[in-house]
Amino acid sequence: MVFLAALLQVVLMSECQDGNDCSDIYNSGETVSGIYPIYPAGDVPVSVYCQMISDGKDEDNGGWTVIQRRMDGSVNFYRPWDQYKRGFGNVASEYWLGLENMYQLTNSRKYMLRVDLEDFDGNKVFALYSSFSVGPEADGYRLHVSGFKNGGAGDSLANHNDQKFTTLDKDQDLYDQNCARLYLGAFWYKKCHHANPNGVYLWGDDPTIFAIGNVWYTWKNNFAVVNLLLCTLISSLFLFFFACKVKQPFRFLKICI
Repeated sequence: MVFLAALLQVVLMSECQDGNDCSDIYNSGETVSGIYPIYPAGDVPVSVYCQMISDGKDEDNGGWTVIQRRMDGSVNFYRPWDQYKRGFGNVASEYWLGLENMYQLTNSRKYMLRVDLEDFDGNKVFALYSSFSVGPEADGYRLHVSGFKNGGAGDSLANHNDQKFTTLDKDQDLYDQNCARLYLGAFWYKKCHHANPNGVYLWGDDPTIFAIGNVWYTWKNNFAVVNLLLCTLISSLFLFFFACKVKQPFRFLKICI
């Protein structure tokens, strides 16, 4: 199963600096998907995978900055707070960009979130959100997501909106137990989840232990994703991201799972 999430920004006019995210790289003429450095905070480079799409629907086009990817179970996602804050994994395969980087990317502009999923039979669906952002650490990296549009996946993030991020060693959910420990993951849990993309990578449907896999409840409930990808993008339509000083009030973040 593939889980992909990505951010995309809508921009009418912009004054861009090269390399703040994958949309800047895309708009500079680099249209080949691969690993590139970006600058979420404006000064320190961070390596990410850029998913470059140059045809198809407007909402798909551009340079998507991958903020999370699951594809083969090679990376352990059951990790403590400090690692989820700064990021971890292998950019060439599975990784998490980091909550602080996500905050820096979404802090000053508005984004759209897209979640793409694929199961082990090759079935593909997506969910689209017109607004996505992550708050500062002082507020628990709180999730803000709204404006759902269905692409077959259903809306599994509504239950997580306005929630703080919980890890095995930092319990910020609303349940009387730590949801990260209960479901072997880390996420913006409430009581506890309808989505668990950072759960255990299961090789297909496995009900042995309830809901510990890469759950997207409105489509699959205990499946592991074959690939999971979180991406951010800036565009004049849907393709620009954080590097640009934009005058239109809307950017998109695409998450690929």
